[in-house]
Amino acid sequence: MTVLVDPPDAHGHGRLWSHVASDESFEELHAFARGLGIPERGFDRDHYDLPAEWYQRAVEAGAVPVTSRELLTRITAAGLRRKKSQTLAPRRPGRVLLRPSRLRDGDLVAVVTPAGPVDADRLAAGAQVLRGWGLQVRLDVGSPDTLPWLAGSDEERAARLTSAWTDPDVRAVWTARGGYGGHRILELLDWDGLSAASPRLLVGFSDTTALHQAFAARLGVATLHAPGVAALSDSAAASLTELRRVVLEGGPVELVGRPDPQGGTATGVLVGGNLTVLAATCGTPSTQPAVGGIALLEDVGEEPYRLDRSVTQLLRSGWFEGVRGVALGAFTRCGDPVQVEAALRERLSTLGVPVVSGLPVGHEPANHPVLLGVRATVDGSAGTLHLDTTLR
Repeated sequence: MTVLVDPPDAHGHGRLWSHVASDESFEELHAFARGLGIPERGFDRDHYDLPAEWYQRAVEAGAVPVTSRELLTRITAAGLRRKKSQTLAPRRPGRVLLRPSRLRDGDLVAVVTPAGPVDADRLAAGAQVLRGWGLQVRLDVGSPDTLPWLAGSDEERAARLTSAWTDPDVRAVWTARGGYGGHRILELLDWDGLSAASPRLLVGFSDTTALHQAFAARLGVATLHAPGVAALSDSAAASLTELRRVVLEGGPVELVGRPDPQGGTATGVLVGGNLTVLAATCGTPSTQPAVGGIALLEDVGEEPYRLDRSVTQLLRSGWFEGVRGVALGAFTRCGDPVQVEAALRERLSTLGVPVVSGLPVGHEPANHPVLLGVRATVDGSAGTLHLDTTLR
């Protein structure tokens, strides 16, 4: 047992408090707190606040009494001291989000299916791509239960995602594919447990947009919009090379598309993803609006009028309020590309911001990675989207 408790000499809210921490792991700390009956709301970044009258109870349960200085020294030496700036917590829309670290040789990637089921052969091929990059891969995917379009029950899918994110050995959680179902599990996720974990990388796109939005809104963490594991073996060589570079090395990103006839340049925090999924977040507590940001949009299999409807819904809900620019990716199998772009530009023109289009992001083999939650610039004259930085 390496749970520590310091004397009850911290003042707050008219009473005295102790602090309970661990110099071994947060998992050990949370287990101790649950066993003692400390409320989850008592957790603050790297310790639990404990009322003075609970001090003796904590000691009797096995916590080691130490001075406040020793507690701080030991959790800092163990790498478990968290500054406020490094803690998963909501940040105001428009603010830069906490960037996860890039992956390194031997890091463990957990592959999950928070939405639809995945083809086993394509999943195996994609996992082999990641192993070829020197990463370890653990598959934790489900199979259809009552509803064939879901990879198991909502509870099962939520539990697998929570387990992967809170596993201290996991450095990245990578969705196997999209499909449908991410919205269904958001209220079932253990958000307290997710926020208590150290920042790590979430990767995926399409239906994973529901998770990108929720993780931004509730955890304040930047996430990577990129192909799911099952799509890796089908990705264009240039996109796969770029994904490997971003995941393992970080660094800036620049995508080239079509310019805005009106020109213009804008900078803000990148937010967005799949247009239809974004529209479905309207009115929910898991929405990260585009205020002060650059809105990234892409979609697949939607007729132009349905794209119009989704953009209209985002406009009417206020999601676009305060947006500084728009970056349009691929709109695959959405009808005549000329009509699609004309419809989108007409509907977005009311925003009065630069709109670049045709970026290599979306349901195409050329699906380049972009980190949502970092500062980005759209250049309407050049038709580019630029990110100064990605992973730490």
